[in-house]
Amino acid sequence: MADTGAHVPVRRVGHTSAIRVLSDSFRMFDPRVQVRYPVMFCVYVLFLFLVVLTLYPRAFPDIARTYDAGYYLWVTIILFLTLWFANISTAIAEAQGRARADSLREIRSGVRARQVLPDGTVRWIPSDVLHIGDTIQIRAGEPVPMDGDVIAGAVLIDESMMTGESAAVTRESGGDQTSVLGGTMVLQGSARVRVTAVSGGSFLDRLIRLVEGVGREPSPNELALIVLLSALTISLFVIVVTFLYLANFTDIIVISLATIVALFVCLMPTTIGALLPAIGISGINRTAKANIIAKSGKAVEAAGDLDVLILDKTGTITVGNRLAVKFIPGPGVSDAELLEVALLSSSLDDTPEGRSIVRLAAHRNATTRRLEKDKFKVLPFTAERKMSGIILPDGSEVFKGSIQAMEAYGAILPAALRNEAAAASKEGMTPLVISLQKKPLGLVLLKDVVKPGIRDRLRELKTMGIRTIMCTGDNRLTAAAIAHESGVDEFVAEAKPETKLLLVDREKSQGRLVAMSGDGTNDAPALARADVGLAMNSGTGAAKEAGNMVDLDNDPTKLIELVSIGKQLLITRGALTTFSITNDVAKYFAIIPAIFIASGAGALPGVSIMNVLGLTNPQYAVLAALLFNGLIIPCLIPLALIGVPFRPRSAIDLLRRNLLYYGFGGLVSAFVGIKLCYLFIVWLAAAPAVVGLGAGVGHYLPIGGL
Repeated sequence: MADTGAHVPVRRVGHTSAIRVLSDSFRMFDPRVQVRYPVMFCVYVLFLFLVVLTLYPRAFPDIARTYDAGYYLWVTIILFLTLWFANISTAIAEAQGRARADSLREIRSGVRARQVLPDGTVRWIPSDVLHIGDTIQIRAGEPVPMDGDVIAGAVLIDESMMTGESAAVTRESGGDQTSVLGGTMVLQGSARVRVTAVSGGSFLDRLIRLVEGVGREPSPNELALIVLLSALTISLFVIVVTFLYLANFTDIIVISLATIVALFVCLMPTTIGALLPAIGISGINRTAKANIIAKSGKAVEAAGDLDVLILDKTGTITVGNRLAVKFIPGPGVSDAELLEVALLSSSLDDTPEGRSIVRLAAHRNATTRRLEKDKFKVLPFTAERKMSGIILPDGSEVFKGSIQAMEAYGAILPAALRNEAAAASKEGMTPLVISLQKKPLGLVLLKDVVKPGIRDRLRELKTMGIRTIMCTGDNRLTAAAIAHESGVDEFVAEAKPETKLLLVDREKSQGRLVAMSGDGTNDAPALARADVGLAMNSGTGAAKEAGNMVDLDNDPTKLIELVSIGKQLLITRGALTTFSITNDVAKYFAIIPAIFIASGAGALPGVSIMNVLGLTNPQYAVLAALLFNGLIIPCLIPLALIGVPFRPRSAIDLLRRNLLYYGFGGLVSAFVGIKLCYLFIVWLAAAPAVVGLGAGVGHYLPIGGL
């Protein structure tokens, strides 16, 4: 029974709500938050400038001939909405994981640790004061207080609160299944654990920060895009200021500052600038939903740019357990006799291979004698003996085992069976000899079965230009057969512990991005060297620290799923960037003609041709373009959060699809959207309620009148 000292009372934390999202969106108007996003920070500065300009126009006497209080006010309001919509997109993305983070905090809150001191005495202490290297004791019915490695004993752990997997897992000292996570529950057993993390740096803490998006650092590709958008914004600023200077110098046209601000904001890549944080956070969230913990956004993006995947054979490409697939009787032996002896030899064998032989024999309607308890002797399989079976009460010996072990035992194979065994080995199967009283009756063929659907998934990777390499310790014949059946591009047979590291170094030296998975301490160097190192949650602490991702489900095939997540992140960002740029092109055709028309220069050559939307009121045209620029942001939030659907295609096909759907779509939607916004503003301006509201605002607020 659990000790009552394992917990202390805690206060439950409320989950995320719509009110919380709205409050976060207003909190993000803090300039310390806005400055992290250069494009939207420019909009933020211009918004503050127009607020001052609108409320205190007397401080700027030079704008007297272009100042229109109502027009300035509406431009300011629309800029505020644009910033707010951008904040909402980020707040919703962060809120996706907040409820889960709250529940994870509840797992950790109030947990205490049973510390084992050097002299062997035990004391209760709060888990948050533990240090790396401390020894703690965990028992059935108690939570694990902190991450660590089992150094003595064995326990059955429930990790469902983190992984979602209901099946309990075993953790024991020695081997690669030693790691325990703070916050999981001990179901059975007792063990001593060496602490490998401190409060704030544990796996659970990293998971909480991940799902909340706290302290998320932009990935390299995201940083590169931010720099590009910032450079584009600076260039547009120079162009707009130059345009304003030339207009004032020549006195051909007169432009109000509100219109210049609207022109600048509309031509800036505000759409992608507003959605960029949400896209990055959602990519991390999709990784978390797949039960993968990414230590950085860089790892998720790298998964989308991969060139090479290094995959283990066992457990990744194949099921992992050899299964019986065929019986081959020897010369003069009937099928029924072979099946009876095979069933008898494996009836008490609890290994996966033994159970599969029983299933296959039973499927073939095999029958055997009934064994009486305590009247037979079982010889289990051992690494030295390489054979197993039973000795019956009458002294008959029924065994199965490898060819070498059975011939050393005295069961010499006839030439026909030897040829069958050689042929099976070439096809990647393992032949076992079935014998009765040292007489070989036939063979049972075992095969490490390729996972269903793995060939199709590997074909998808090949379509995307990703090369797959299978790494296995099996001999070349077995490796070649599995490689051919699964469809991997290359294979490395008879691999040693250091082979993966050499393989990663070889591929990286040729300029390729490499991913691999592993769970053992011997995998740690290769995991650290790979661009994407996926460590198994059940693995050692060294492996989890070396990798930049941890799979909570302990499924090495997640590497393939990671590629899809990474590709979707990159495609979503590229699609919305294309959409944003083509949107800006359409806004150009709305605002520039409006500027000339407003200044009485509509008759200038080419201006009337540019006014393709037929926007006759220049102020309404500018407001329509600016309003569409803000409204398109919430319309695209679902796409930014869910991501553009990913289908395995070549790079050129993806580019064509991107330009067709999001390039052309952005252009058309902007023309249609601006026209609809213009019609709405014209209708709204004539509404009596709006006219009355405008009069009231002009009366009570210190705007208008220079």
